[in-house]
Amino acid sequence: MPISPMNPMRLPVTPPVAPMLAKAVKVLPEQSGDLCYEPKWDGFRCIVFRDGDEVYLGSRNERPFTRYFPELVEAVRAELPERCVVDGEIVVRNGPVLDFDALQQRIHPAASRVAMLAGHTPAMFVAFDLLAVGHENLMGAPFAERRRRLVEALRGAGRSVHATPLTRSYEQARAWYEDFEGAGLDGVVVKPGDLPYLPDKRAMVKVKHERTADVVVAGYREHKSGPVVGSLLLGLYDDAHTLHHVGVAAAFTMRRRAELVDELAPYRAGDLAGHPWGSWAGERTESSGRMPGAVSRWSAGKDLSFIPLRPELVVEVAYDHMEGTRFRHTARFLRWRPDRSPASCTYEQLETPAGYDLDDILGTIQK
Repeated sequence: MPISPMNPMRLPVTPPVAPMLAKAVKVLPEQSGDLCYEPKWDGFRCIVFRDGDEVYLGSRNERPFTRYFPELVEAVRAELPERCVVDGEIVVRNGPVLDFDALQQRIHPAASRVAMLAGHTPAMFVAFDLLAVGHENLMGAPFAERRRRLVEALRGAGRSVHATPLTRSYEQARAWYEDFEGAGLDGVVVKPGDLPYLPDKRAMVKVKHERTADVVVAGYREHKSGPVVGSLLLGLYDDAHTLHHVGVAAAFTMRRRAELVDELAPYRAGDLAGHPWGSWAGERTESSGRMPGAVSRWSAGKDLSFIPLRPELVVEVAYDHMEGTRFRHTARFLRWRPDRSPASCTYEQLETPAGYDLDDILGTIQK
């Protein structure tokens, strides 16, 4: 049943609520006071509102997820308290690991496709905070109390809804940081035990994995403001010496964006003939491939055309982790590498974390 002014939820906390956020730090904080450590899940942030049969899945940008995850709506009705507001993450698994690509595919405009994917790649909800239950608004309560109440509220869950593991041990958190990456998680979140829920505030901290790689720059997109560099298009070679688009580097000052135009000018390809991504030029259909110029439902309306460069430049970038054969997030430009040949920029240089099973994480004793 849709939520509307004529059909409001009768909860002590009602949508929309902007989720509490975390700021990035380089080093995992050691215990000083009452710190709580949780694994950082790699999915879609979501605040779940349930009032009886009415369920609303709120996203971080306040656009509802409800229609895209009908199986989660049913799971919420079956596994969460009748009246509650729960903060967490929507994830999709592929065997023992998380699959963010499959999760992205769940956002689709066609109802028939949504229904099909709900059966083929069902989502789970990993809960890590309780904002309200029954008639109680818990947002002002300390996190330690909200956590205790969350575990209590989820005693009947466990098939599609899970409480995230939590520890107060720094040593255990360090082990989670190293081990859980093998299941697709991407770090650790740290929360003070006395922290109230602060919507849209970076009141927590997160420590994410960061690695470096040498990659080929084979093109760039112009910035939305004009003819300066918006993002560098990055590539890696596979064993067959095919250059695959693996992501972008995009965080530059406006002055640096203008400077890059001049630096890249000598490498501009006269045309796309012979360019490794030349066959993708003008591609305007949705694709799950690695095309740097293709349209998807995530980028509809954006100009994704690119200016090709001869694949002769190598840059060192920082990245957190891979999602399949691509960087999961935007990479960070570190430095040019004139000492490296483009042919040496292969997938083989990338570090692969040891495998870990999601069931072992979800089965961790709740503390």
